[in-house]
Amino acid sequence: MSTIPVLIDVAVGATASETVAPELVPVDDAVRIAAAAKRAGVVALRILDAVGDRRALDPSVAAAYLAGRVGDIGYLLDVTTTHNAPYNLARRILSFDRANGGRAGVVLHPGEGDEVSDAVTSRSAAPSPRQRWEEYAEILTRLWESFPRAALIGDQERALVADPALIGGIDHDGRGYRIAGPLDGPASVQGRPLVVAADPDLLGWDTAARSADAVIVADAAAADADRALTAALERVGRRRTEVALIGRAAVTVTDERDGRAAVARLADWAHAYELDAVELAPTGGTRGVLAAAEAVATLPAAPPGPTLRAALGLRPVAAVLR
Repeated sequence: MSTIPVLIDVAVGATASETVAPELVPVDDAVRIAAAAKRAGVVALRILDAVGDRRALDPSVAAAYLAGRVGDIGYLLDVTTTHNAPYNLARRILSFDRANGGRAGVVLHPGEGDEVSDAVTSRSAAPSPRQRWEEYAEILTRLWESFPRAALIGDQERALVADPALIGGIDHDGRGYRIAGPLDGPASVQGRPLVVAADPDLLGWDTAARSADAVIVADAAAADADRALTAALERVGRRRTEVALIGRAAVTVTDERDGRAAVARLADWAHAYELDAVELAPTGGTRGVLAAAEAVATLPAAPPGPTLRAALGLRPVAAVLR
């Protein structure tokens, strides 16, 4: 059986909460899960912002803590456009990505605006959630490329930190956002963090194909996903190799043999439907997630990548020089 990259969902709560929200994992348990996932060869943890109607810890806070304890594994952070000013988010995610060696990305969800952006744009021309998502994704991408790594000089004798000629503002003036930029720190070693679309039915395949580095589909939609994504990429002028297709499936692991069989079935499922990776959404709280990670260890390990892009089979994004 050939290898397939595996991701695992985790929703982090502040304290033990088995009687209140059993799918929220306490912080200490999340550290154990991250360590087990790393040992098992999991390429990334997806840090959820909620389980049903239960809010989890802010994924950027949870992921930063986990990465400080367990590095050398990727982290995908769930975020919504609602209440998240894009410049602020871009800066936080890029800082996290640099600290974690180019192993970060965001699962961006469509929503409403934020108080910072709404104050400088016209409410009468408010974009739809789909339009806002596409504009937001474009802003993240351009901000993450606004300070190329090639601009860093670090010349102590001449007191030059960076070449300002290579750093430029994005000067974005759109329906939902007005942002000058640039960011105040250099780009990622993987080019830029990943932008992941998890709502292709809501966004439309063409929107996801234009802006996303990866697309997540539920297991029920996996059979037609590769065909839909490939067609959309052709329409927008991109290649299938530029976007990873990730199939997400709920798993319940009760014992070692059951877990081994479950992940093997999912790997076969991924190959049958031309998926590039599998995302496990374990039930059962801490025990379920740990059992799922241990089951992944029974699969042939996917080749470790130096960055999250590499782990998902994506090429680094070329630097954008000004």
